[in-house]
Amino acid sequence: MKIIKSEELLRTPIFWVTMDKAIDPEGFEIDRAIVQHGGSSVVMPVDEKGRVLLARQYRLPARDYLWEIPAGRMDPGETPLQAAKRELKEETGLSAKKWTKLFGLYMSPGFLAEKMHIYVARELKQGKTNFMGDERIESRWYTAREMNEMIKTGKIIDGKTIVAWLSWRTLFK
Repeated sequence: MKIIKSEELLRTPIFWVTMDKAIDPEGFEIDRAIVQHGGSSVVMPVDEKGRVLLARQYRLPARDYLWEIPAGRMDPGETPLQAAKRELKEETGLSAKKWTKLFGLYMSPGFLAEKMHIYVARELKQGKTNFMGDERIESRWYTAREMNEMIKTGKIIDGKTIVAWLSWRTLFK
């Protein structure tokens, strides 16, 4: 596929929307409105007992409070790991000695160009949080059993949290 046209429709501080047209060598065309995003980093903090720290905050698009692992967008010029370290510190006050990258993924590639980079943070040290102005975050540690139960019963419905937890438990541990 080759992009033959891209027109910006909307720009916000977090994302922008384009109307793009692509064509393949055989002449097949795709027209799509795409939410463009600079990428994000996702961190699953795991303590020495194997518990995971989840953050609970109100998510306006979901119209609800969600339990999820810390995450945030990458700032311009920031690497995924730098963003992961910054987000962990801002949202939980934690820093970590050991970092493992699980993988990168697109959660909704039909219209969203955000690539998420998922990390596990271990050997944690507590410090002070530094919430952004629109964040009110409550944090709590959960055991493996509690994580599995919360996913099964729909108490965790955040996609990045479910993917990170289940992948780490089945593929990386």
